Amino acid sequence: MSDEKYNETERPPRPDRGEVPMEGREGDDRIIRGGKGKVFFKKKVCKFCLQKLKIEYKDADVLRRFITERGKILPRRITGTCAKHQRALAAAIKRARVIALLPFVAD
Repeated sequence: MSDEKYNETERPPRPDRGEVPMEGREGDDRIIRGGKGKVFFKKKVCKFCLQKLKIEYKDADVLRRFITERGKILPRRITGTCAKHQRALAAAIKRARVIALLPFVAD
C-alpha cells in the first residue's frame, strides 16, 4: 500500500465490505464491521460498593443472583463486581453450597 497514513499493521477501512471507521478519541482508529457496532457501553459498577452491602453466606437470595442456572459462579465481567467483593462472593457461595443453601449443580 502506498498510503502514508496507515502503518503496515493497520489497514484502511473497506467501504465495499461494509466497514466504516469508528468515531472516537483522537488517534483512535477502530473499525466496526457492518456499520452496526456497539460504540458506547455503560460501565458496570460493584453493587456491594455502591450500596454498602455486606456479603453473607446465609443470604441465599442475594447469592443466587451471582450464579447461573447450572450453579456456576458468574465472572466479574458479567456481574460488574470489583475484585475484592468477587473474592468474598465466591467464598460466600462456596460456604452456602457446603451447608446446602445453594446447589453445587442443577438437577
